[in-house]
Order: sequence, then C-alpha cells, then structure tokens
Amino acid sequence: MTQTPAHAAPARPVHKPAPGLSLVEMLCTLAIMLVLIGSALPALNDLRAQQALRATADLLETDLQYARSLALTEGQPVRLSVQALGAAESCYVIHTGAAHGCRCTGGGQARCDAGSRLLRLVEPATATGITLAPTERSLQFDSSKGTVTPTATLRVADRDGRAIHQIINIMGRVRSCSPSGLGGLRPCA
Repeated sequence: MTQTPAHAAPARPVHKPAPGLSLVEMLCTLAIMLVLIGSALPALNDLRAQQALRATADLLETDLQYARSLALTEGQPVRLSVQALGAAESCYVIHTGAAHGCRCTGGGQARCDAGSRLLRLVEPATATGITLAPTERSLQFDSSKGTVTPTATLRVADRDGRAIHQIINIMGRVRSCSPSGLGGLRPCA
C-alpha cells in the first residue's frame, strides 16, 4: 500500500480554452473575407455600368414615347434631336419648330431659335461614359397620326463598347435590342 503524504500539492485544475476565436483565427477569417470582397468588386462595377446603360436607354425610350404623345395632344409636330457635345458627350432635346431649332449648349442648358420651343433636355452624366449615336439627327413626330419621319436607330453605348439600340419604326413605336444580347434584350438582327 502506498500512502500519500499529508502535505501533497493539490492537483492542477484542467484549463479549458475560452470560447470564441483566437487572434490567428480572426486574422485568417478577415484575410479570406478581403480576398472574396476584392474578387467581387470588378463584377459589381460591371453590373453598375450595365445598369447605367440600361437606365439611359430606358429613359430615351420613354422620351421617344413622350415626344410622340406630345405631338398628338398638342396638335403640332414635335421633334427629338440628338447631338454630340464633345468626343464623349451627347444630349438630346425634345422641341417644337425646325429640325435644328433647339440645341444643347452643355451644362444642362439649351438654346432655341425663334419659332421653336424647348419641351425637354437630357444630358447623360459624363461620369457614366454613356453616349447617344443617332443614324438621323432629328426625328419628327406627326401631330395627326403620331408617325415619325425618318425612321431611325438610336444607339446608346458605354465606353466599354456595350450598346443598346432603340429602333423607331414609321408608326413611332420603339423596339429595344442589343448587339450582344445585353441585359436580357433580344439580339439586334
């Protein structure tokens, strides 16, 4: 039989680790999260650029319908005129009068000749890099039938080459398409 001395040291308590993460585990988790966020940023920027392009194309389509309805309700021809302001800037005006009766002057301003009346001015934000490229400079909507002269395709494009085309037929109706099938739009034929 073995006897233990009466004055033996008490047994050490077992140390249980504290709940939670250690500093090393937290730093590893943070590093993984930063890598994931960093890889998602280009995709988010691309999505933002596509949404800006789509919003500008949708606004143009709405304004084409607005110009047509104004011609019918006001009983006089209404025009939508597109012009370049610089190498990477463009604008359009909805107006009455001659084909070149109203012009964008930049900075959200327009100038109209006598006999022309400005109804709306739109300049896409230059920061987005979105431009409008028309096949015809000025479209006229007839006041009795709502038809358009001439028919046209207006191209809304961003600096990366993505584009949405707004095709206006003789009846003044607008159809949207994209050469690359962007954003669920049908590809242009």
